[in-house]
Amino acid sequence: MIDIAPRPGQTWPDDASGYYDMILLNLFLCVIVTTVGFWILWGADWPLVVAGWALAAGGFLWWRARSVAELWAWATLGLGLESFLWPILVMSQLKHASETPSDEELGTILSAVVMGLFSSVFWISFSYGLFKRAWKSTADSAGHTASDGKPSRPAKRNKGH
Repeated sequence: MIDIAPRPGQTWPDDASGYYDMILLNLFLCVIVTTVGFWILWGADWPLVVAGWALAAGGFLWWRARSVAELWAWATLGLGLESFLWPILVMSQLKHASETPSDEELGTILSAVVMGLFSSVFWISFSYGLFKRAWKSTADSAGHTASDGKPSRPAKRNKGH
């Protein structure tokens, strides 16, 4: 598990009630973040769909994530996928408006594509880093050892040699 104690090296009490409170708080925040992203993507036309998304995202995060880092990794991955879908949705909405887009609509499409791809790459890269950190700390806490019984260590890199 990730050490989220107030000071480095300090551990939570045996009952870890503060840890579970922290998980629930972060679960709630992750659901809000992904729901706001979904709401921005689809608009406020369908409040029941947005509420269903919030319940589905919360259920998925509760089922899948085992730590705070994993919660945020899944949430930021969701934001990355939402950001990727945004330009596609804008293009499909403008395609139905008219057969040939005007210069203003082309500008809207261009800005949606640029910002959507930029933000999706950012959020997906950020989630990759969080997944890597969460899974590394899970592997470290499991106490992986080498075949000779000694704790495994990463190989040292030689600088410039």
